[in-house]
Amino acid sequence: MPEWTLKYADVRGEMHNQVAEGASERELRDRLTQQGFLVYSIKPRNEAAGLNVTIGSRGKKLNLEKFLIFNQQFVTLIRAGLPILKSLDLLAERLTDAKLSKYIKAVREEVRNGAMLSDAFARQSIFPPIYVTSVLAGERSGSLPEVLERFITYQRLSLSVRKKLLVSLMYPSVLVFLACGLVTFLVTYVVPNFAQLYSSMGAQLPGPTQFLIALGTTARSYVVAGFLALITAIVAFRIWSRTDSGREAVDRVLLKTPFVGDVWLKYQVAQFSRVLGTLLVGGIPLMQALDTASDSLGTKVLKKVLEQASKLVREGQSLSQSLRSTKLFPSLSLDMIEVGESTGALPAMLTSVAEFYEDDVSTRVTASLTLIEPAIMICMGIFIGFVLISLYLPIFSLADSVHG
Repeated sequence: MPEWTLKYADVRGEMHNQVAEGASERELRDRLTQQGFLVYSIKPRNEAAGLNVTIGSRGKKLNLEKFLIFNQQFVTLIRAGLPILKSLDLLAERLTDAKLSKYIKAVREEVRNGAMLSDAFARQSIFPPIYVTSVLAGERSGSLPEVLERFITYQRLSLSVRKKLLVSLMYPSVLVFLACGLVTFLVTYVVPNFAQLYSSMGAQLPGPTQFLIALGTTARSYVVAGFLALITAIVAFRIWSRTDSGREAVDRVLLKTPFVGDVWLKYQVAQFSRVLGTLLVGGIPLMQALDTASDSLGTKVLKKVLEQASKLVREGQSLSQSLRSTKLFPSLSLDMIEVGESTGALPAMLTSVAEFYEDDVSTRVTASLTLIEPAIMICMGIFIGFVLISLYLPIFSLADSVHG
């Protein structure tokens, strides 16, 4: 008998992982369903054993905008009365994104061979956990189109927030890049040329000019080596930051950084609240929704905190008490979650938490960038003024000596 790795939730919402023997995936699924369990995934044991390694090593990324378009078309076809397999057939051949098309074709083949749609998406190990869990909830409740529409709404809001932040950061990033380029040009090209001129004239140079020329000639000698060292350091940092220890270290530094840490934490709390609220509205049990929301986050520190909170919830504590014990979540978010639990409107309150902190992050980032831009211009003006004065001081001195 082949062995299978099972992941399912019991009636209390507690997640279980185990290995079981069965003639087929469908037999095991029917057996667990009859016992009242909510099946999350059933995979061949050898496939499941290699899956974690594959996910960690490939580092694949999905184009979320094109995936959103696929889901909009998928929901439209299902609502029009087309079977799931026929809908996948139509979309797989018409997708403009070759990468996404390859995975959708693989999903189609899995479904054609008898796999559940959620399992077919999960086996591609590229689709977001919240999407796989939402599809599972839609299959179990018989309301797949409604669940997918909720995911589409969530994805639209998530992309909108991300785009706002990127657009806000675009101009300051370009400004910093141009400023660094201008400083490099002045120090490594203009200043050494003036140094040659003054050396040929045998002029007596004032202190600021001597300092600037020493800086320029040294920078010119090492500009190529410095550029290569910078590129090497950036590549090494990116490789290190993708390891588990590196990601956790970067997250801890971000949390402790003034202003940045507060904004970064609020953004992560907003993302967590949005995902958890979306899953709960879709009928996913709290424990399973917590696990999926934790997996959807990109921060190791917050994932560890949520693992601790999940254990406390499993032991019988409320969600707000469990999150409060971690001493990481903002107090206002905890108060709002507590109110949602006490009134039986937790999903709606989580959505409110997400909206509040998304607006707060957007406002604070925009306000800080309006101060950063003039600060960059002022610093550039001061530096350029220092360069000009230092370079022209010897000329003024020579003119005075000629008139004298």
